[in-house]
Parts: sequence; structure tokens; C-alpha cells
Amino acid sequence: MGAMRVDGQPDVPAVVATSGAGASGTGTPEHIPFNRPTLSGMELVYITQAVEKMHVSGDGDYTAKCSQLFEKVFGTPRVLLTTSCTHALEMSALLLDIQPGDEVICPSFTFVSTINAFVLRGAKPVFLDVRSDTLNLDERMLEAAITPRTKAILVVHYGGVGCEMDTIMDIANRHGIKVVEDNAHGLFGKFKGRYLGTFGAMATQSFHETKNFTCGEGGALLINDQQYVERAEILREKGTDRSRFFRGQVDKYTWVDVGSSYLPSDILAAFLYAQLEQREHIQNDRKRIWETYDAALGDWAEANGATRPIVPDYCEQPYHLYYLLMPSYAERTRFIKYLKERGVTSVFHYLPLHNSGMGAQFGGRTGDCPVTEDVSDRLVRLPFYNSLKPEQQEHVIDVIRGFHAG
Repeated sequence: MGAMRVDGQPDVPAVVATSGAGASGTGTPEHIPFNRPTLSGMELVYITQAVEKMHVSGDGDYTAKCSQLFEKVFGTPRVLLTTSCTHALEMSALLLDIQPGDEVICPSFTFVSTINAFVLRGAKPVFLDVRSDTLNLDERMLEAAITPRTKAILVVHYGGVGCEMDTIMDIANRHGIKVVEDNAHGLFGKFKGRYLGTFGAMATQSFHETKNFTCGEGGALLINDQQYVERAEILREKGTDRSRFFRGQVDKYTWVDVGSSYLPSDILAAFLYAQLEQREHIQNDRKRIWETYDAALGDWAEANGATRPIVPDYCEQPYHLYYLLMPSYAERTRFIKYLKERGVTSVFHYLPLHNSGMGAQFGGRTGDCPVTEDVSDRLVRLPFYNSLKPEQQEHVIDVIRGFHAG
């Protein structure tokens, strides 16, 4: 399948497009990549404006615009842009004062950043299996995993489909444990009418190039619990009270806490803001792509023993990705190869963290999370990006329909 990154995405050059690439004009079928970053319209204009204002470092005008947009939409006390979702997770670990020996519960089926941010502070990961329907943390296993050393519960809204947050929050609140939502997939998604990212004490977002809204690399920390706001600003500003200085609360700023530099450039924020302005248009495009796959592949999936995504009626997904669960690892491998030979790039996703090399160091063993191990072997993601044209998607679908499981 060629060189692969850790997350299962092909390590190929990205192409920015204002719309899907057309036919090559040579009679050769075009290649359909897994992902293609897309301009929504005003990115380059806003970047130019940021440069002209001579404030291209962190916390400029466009950073403020993005933060204020999120705070207004979600009704959360504070949203801080960060250089990545990983850094937002690291800030979460610092804010929760994670110490060596603390236990942190998280799904095994996630990207390494979810738990690595807490392992960096000395935490011991406690990996839970996922549900076989939504591929989210199985809340039915949560309470039994809690011990006196449990300091946090990390949930990941896989594909932007919400975890069972009412049950999870009830368990967490009864035990006095904070919840952090890794909402890298779920921006603008909802669970029972409430926005994902607004349930836990804090939540993290990603604006990586594979996400619905991107600035190449970037993230955000949503702080839903007011008690963490002031310290979050300090941690993000290298451990200084610089934010208080700019608000006129102190006459000079100084080093007051641990911290690091988590501020993205205002150039990146300008790019991101242009995409957020077009959020309704972008989400409608992605909804069309997701629903087209789902409608077109139903009969094929049933005939070939494949499973399509399951989205509960009470979840409003943001249409982040579309995947198929093939009947076996062997069929998944053959399927990916078949598509690649016909110019379509499809990719797998997470490898189980509990039986990785690092996971084994924390006591993880094969068999601990059987659903995770099973879906990791069978899941394949289809090409999905904002500018995927209907005729391109139809080509992908036609290629898939030509595949027959053995």
C-alpha cells in the first residue's frame, strides 16, 4: 500500500484545491486521494490582512475571532486556540494536575495523542474497549474500571458520533472524576441536542489537514469549567500572567506557573476563520458526500458481508469520515489493494493502543479489548474531503461495486 503514517493515512504529498480535481485531459483516469485540503474562499485574503496588520504571532485579531465564534456557538466560558489538538490535550493534563501514578481511563481505539498527553505527566493509562456499533468507549465497562487512583476519563467521539455522554457524565459525577472530551472528529456534532465538547470539564479540537475545518495544523481547548480558565491562559503563555497584563489587571507580567508556548500564529487563525465562516456550506458538502456513500453502498455491503457506520437517532454527526467494516483482515487488505490499483486511495485507521509496544509496558495484552482488536483489523476509510465532486465520488462507488468479497 506504500508508505503509511502511524494513523494509517498514506504518506503522500497533499494538494490544496478550491474544488475537486478534474479529469486529467489525457484519457487516463484520475487518481482519487484519501484526503485533499480545500480552500473555502477567503483564506489567502485573511492571511494577507493578518500580515498587513503586522501581528502574525499568537493571539492576534483572527485568533480572537475564532475563539469568540466558538464561545458564542457553544456557550462555553473560554476557548483557547492551540498549535494542535495534542497540545490542547497536554494543557488538559496540566490543568487537571495529573501526577505520577494517577490512572486515566480512555478507549484503546484512538490516536496516541489522546493518552500520550497524560502519560507525559506520569499517568497510567487504563484502556477500555469500544462499543461494536458506534466504536466509542463502551460506557457499560466504565464504572468497573474506576479505582481510587482514577483522575480523569477521556472520551473520543469517533467519527463525530457522540459517546453515551449522559451515562458517562453520571458515572463521572458520582465518583468526582473529571471528563475530558477528545473531540478531534466532532466539531459541531451533537448528542441529544447538545454540542459535543460541552459535556466534560474541558474538550479538545483538531484543525489538522484531515479535519472538516483546517489550518494545516492547529487545535483548540474548550474550557467548560470556569475554575480552569485563568490557569489555562497562564499555561498557554509559557507559565506567565501575560493575559492578565494585557487586560490591565497587573502592571507587568512575570513567570507564575509551569507552562509552554501553545499559541498558534495568527496567520493560521486567519486561514481557519475563513473556513469557519463557511461552516454551513462545508458541512452541507460533507453531508452530501456521507449520505451518497451510505445510500449507494447499502446493497453492496450486505452482499459482501461489510458493515456501514451506525449513527444513533439522537446523535447529529458532523460527517467527518465514512468507513466500512470488511468481513476480515484479509478482505480489508485485498479491498485496499483493489481500490489502489484502480486509482482510489483508501486507508485503515487506529491500531489498538493496549497491545502496542508502549501499551504492553502498562500491562496491556492482546485480548483485553476484543472489539477494538476486531474493528481495527477490518475498518477501511473511503476518500472524503470537502471538494470531492459528485462525479469523483461516483467513480469511487463504481470501483467499490466491482469488488466482491471471497
